[in-house]
Amino acid sequence: MRERGFEPDFPPAAIAQAGAADSREFGASQNRTDRRDLRNLLWCSIDNDDSRDLDQLSVAESRDGATGILIAIADVDARVGRGSPVDQHAAVNTTSVYTAAHVFSMLPERFSTDLTSLAQDEDRAAVVVDLTVTPDGSVRASDVYRATVRNRARLAYPSVGAWLEGTAPPPAPLTAVPGLEDNLRLQDTAAHALQQSRHERGALTLDTVEGKPVFAGDELRDLTAIGRSRASALIEDFMIAANTATAEFLERHGFSSLRRIVRMPERWPRIVKLAADTGTELPANPDARALERWLLTQRQQNPQRFVDLSLSIVKLLGRGEYVVEKPNEPTPDHFGLAVDDYTHATAPNRRFADLVTQRLVKAALDGGRPPYSESDLDAIARHCMDREDAANRVERQVRKAAAAILLQHRHGEQFDAIVTGVGPKGTWVRVKHPVVEGRLEGSVHGLEVGDHLPVRLVRTVPEKGFIDFERA
Repeated sequence: MRERGFEPDFPPAAIAQAGAADSREFGASQNRTDRRDLRNLLWCSIDNDDSRDLDQLSVAESRDGATGILIAIADVDARVGRGSPVDQHAAVNTTSVYTAAHVFSMLPERFSTDLTSLAQDEDRAAVVVDLTVTPDGSVRASDVYRATVRNRARLAYPSVGAWLEGTAPPPAPLTAVPGLEDNLRLQDTAAHALQQSRHERGALTLDTVEGKPVFAGDELRDLTAIGRSRASALIEDFMIAANTATAEFLERHGFSSLRRIVRMPERWPRIVKLAADTGTELPANPDARALERWLLTQRQQNPQRFVDLSLSIVKLLGRGEYVVEKPNEPTPDHFGLAVDDYTHATAPNRRFADLVTQRLVKAALDGGRPPYSESDLDAIARHCMDREDAANRVERQVRKAAAAILLQHRHGEQFDAIVTGVGPKGTWVRVKHPVVEGRLEGSVHGLEVGDHLPVRLVRTVPEKGFIDFERA
C-alpha cells in the first residue's frame, strides 16, 4: 500500500473522529422535514457473503402497469462531513482496497460497517433514487430524495442467485420476512427488463470471473473462481439505472458532475480479428450493437469458452475514466454500458467519487450552490483515476502473491492459458485453476490478447507476487 502511495493507517484525528461518533446523532438528521419515512417498505440488501459495508438497499412496488424500483444509498455525508479528518483521509486514498490478506477501508469501520452501513434492522439515513420502470425496460420517470430506511434482510449473491435461477430453495433470511420473496421476484423482473433494454441499445454481454481466496483459519487453501449470478446481475442493473438517473438529476439542476465513461476502444482492430476468427465480420469502426450481436452468438454457440472471450474483450475495451461534465456539454458515452449519462453514486462507503456525487445531489436538493467548483471536480477526477489504478495494482499483486503460494510446489506443471495482455512491459496469460495471471517468458512473438496456448510454470516468488510461465 505504501509503495503505491496509499495511507494504509488512519491518522489520529480520523481515529478520534470515529471514536467520538455517537449513534444517537442520527436523530437530528432523521427529523428533517424533507426526509421521507420509508422504514415500512420491504427493503433488502444483496452483497457478498462477507460484506459489512452495505451501501445500497432496494425494493419494488407496482405502479399503474409499471414497476417502481427504489434504491436507497447510504447517506455517508450525514456522518462524514466535508473537510473532516475522516473525509480528508478518504480524499487521499479515494477507495477501499480489497486484498486477500486484509481490507483497507476508505472509512474507519465505525462508519463503513456500522453507522453509515445500511445494516439489517437499523434505522439509517439514505438518499433514494426512485425509478418507474415500464415492462419494456425504459425508465418512465425518476426522482431523487432523502429518506429514512430500514434493512429487513441482509442477503448474499450466491444463495439469492441460486434461488432466482431455480437451483436452490430460498435462503432463510429471505423466507423470514413475509412478502419479501414476491417483492424480490418483482425486482428481478424489472431488472431483467432494464437489462434487455440496455442490450438492445448496444450494452455488452460479458461473463467474467475473479479469484476469491479460500482460507482454513489463516492458511490459504485455494483461489476459487467466482462468476456472476442472477442476483449480482440484478444489483448491477439497478446500480446502472441509479447512476444514470443521478447524472440526469444533476444535469437538470445545472450542476457540473463527475462522469464515468469508457471511450471508443482503440484496440478495435484486434476485436475485429477475434470476430473474424469465428466467421463474423464486424464493422471497421467501433460499433457496440454489432459487437453485442456477435457476443450473444458466441455465448450461445460456445458457452465453455465465453468467459475467456469476455476477458479478452474487457482487456481490449480499456479502462473506465472519471471526467467532469458541465451542464449541456456532453461527454463521451460509456461504450460498454450503452449509456450517455452515467456517474458513480451508489457506493459512498467505498469510493470517494460517490461521496462527492452525494454531496452534489444533496446541495441540489437543498437548492444551494455546488459544494465543489469545476476545478475541484477536475482535480478529484484525476486523483481518483490515479488511486483506482494504484488500488488495482495492490489488489493484483496480493492476489498474485496468494496464487504464488498455492503454486510454489507445482513448478514444471502444464496449464491451459489465455493471453490477457501484450505490451512493452511483457506478455501476460491467465490460467483457469487457480484463477491467476502470470508473465509469459521466452518466445512470445505473434501472440495477441485472446490467443489460447499451453504453458508451463517455471518460477514463483510469493513475496514479490511473481508467477512466470513459458510456452509448453
